[in-house]
Amino acid sequence: MIEVEHLSKTYVDTPVVDDVTFFVPEGQVLGFLGPNGAGKTTTMRMLTAFLPPTAGRVVVAGVDLDADPVGLRRNVGYLPESVPLYPELRVTEYLRFRADVEGVPREKVRENLEYVIDRCLIGDVAGRVIGTLSKGYRQRVGLAGALIHRPPVLILDEPTVGLDPNQIIRIRELIRELGKEHTVILSTHILPEVEQVCERVLIIDHGRIVADGSPEALRTRLVGNPVVVAELRGANGAAVEALAGLPGVLEVRPMDGGLYRIEHETDADPREAIFRLAVERGWVLTGLRQEAASLEDVFVRLTTRDSAGEAGAPDETPPDDAPAAEESASAGEATTGIAHDREEV
Repeated sequence: MIEVEHLSKTYVDTPVVDDVTFFVPEGQVLGFLGPNGAGKTTTMRMLTAFLPPTAGRVVVAGVDLDADPVGLRRNVGYLPESVPLYPELRVTEYLRFRADVEGVPREKVRENLEYVIDRCLIGDVAGRVIGTLSKGYRQRVGLAGALIHRPPVLILDEPTVGLDPNQIIRIRELIRELGKEHTVILSTHILPEVEQVCERVLIIDHGRIVADGSPEALRTRLVGNPVVVAELRGANGAAVEALAGLPGVLEVRPMDGGLYRIEHETDADPREAIFRLAVERGWVLTGLRQEAASLEDVFVRLTTRDSAGEAGAPDETPPDDAPAAEESASAGEATTGIAHDREEV
């Protein structure tokens, strides 16, 4: 559905996106992660034809960016971080305007309007002026605008930023539902959100892809073997040796408070054996938990550099991924949906 080959973007002499290649199949929800200035927003703007690449190839739903940027944009619904809305319009007025801009046939406007109002749960505010809505509702109206032409691909940049916990839950549920009918790229700094919504994660740093896989696969591959932590009372000095002798156990490390960190093979689960050993030795087992690495652990490990490495590296991080002029133009482009020639963007 989305094919990206050797995609690059350079500002003056600074590479912001550097030889990025990936593929997103139809119906997948992809989490697109990276620290500030890593190149996420620049990449998404190139995927939506709002920004021309310096080099590389982008194909969305079979449409090549070089051959037909306007046609490519028709296949994409884009929700930028700062949602571009007209606060003086009513919700339905705005959505009809977006339908007209996106080229929705007149006979399809009512059907599409009903679809996005229902899908984005904004029926109770459809007649209200946008400027009177809460931020959560404005986010949903922006998402409805991105969906109004029923695109096969959705690209969402920080869709839950600034929302309260209840609003975040509602937007997450909505994205999960949309993933059943659309191919979705979700960029966010809220890593638990990615674990709950996305089946695959792409991590970019300094313009290059540094990891690609499911959250579980990345945790296993990059953080190491699984670990069980046991809390034992009454265990003597032979506990380390006894625990280390259990099937599948690779290493046992005692810690303060009667805790034992037990690293084991990926396909082994020593918890039942630990329980039986404690009963056999007369120890009191007061706690036993699987220590799971989080996606945050993976993200920090891949995107944190030591001070020496940072000192020797060139500055490859323009503010917010791009020059200020690009930032100011993006909101208007996202609202109007009017495509320009590659040379004019």
